[in-house]
Amino acid sequence: MRERYRTIYTGGTGELVEKKSRFIATVRPVESEEQALAFIEEMRKKYWDARHNCYAYTVGMNRENTRASDDGEPSQTAGRPMLDVLLGEDLYNTAVVVTRYFGGVLLGTGGLVRAYSGAVSKGLEACTVIEKIYGTVLEVSTDYNGYGKLQYLAAQNDYAVLDTEFTQDVKMRLLISHDQADAAVKIITEATNGRADIEKTGEQYYARAEGRILTF
Repeated sequence: MRERYRTIYTGGTGELVEKKSRFIATVRPVESEEQALAFIEEMRKKYWDARHNCYAYTVGMNRENTRASDDGEPSQTAGRPMLDVLLGEDLYNTAVVVTRYFGGVLLGTGGLVRAYSGAVSKGLEACTVIEKIYGTVLEVSTDYNGYGKLQYLAAQNDYAVLDTEFTQDVKMRLLISHDQADAAVKIITEATNGRADIEKTGEQYYARAEGRILTF
């Protein structure tokens, strides 16, 4: 398990035209090699009339399933350069298919490498990239005097606030990176002079995107 890693939240499509050849990059998040292969087959059916549907994907926290295909292009001119872009961006659980509609002009080895890698970059620009963080859920109960301090601590230390419940006391659920959870307990305890009841209630991945807290 990785404490944190970069991946795609929402996929996207980008296009590049080089000497009349169209290179259409479709990027998608995948959680398994089966999903990656199903996505590739989907793109092949969608762009059935294209000359090439090259692909690359990296799946698994240790990149256990990492593959690339030139799909008929000269060896090492498409799939590997595409994969290099994904790895260069340090992305996990991500797949990309670049569809080429041949424009009638040969690009040469260097031209193909630049076109396929450039198309992937265009596709990634259309995606929402997130960093998934493995976090600990802290349920903190305190009186209303301690609530203001909790709000301040959450903002100051970048704790993710999942929800807040107002009853006789205030109960706030915080999601904090796993490696900072114990320190957070100490910080909250000291800031509230020990008047806060703190309980670890779970662990899960989370991320921030488009101004929201995403949980997984």
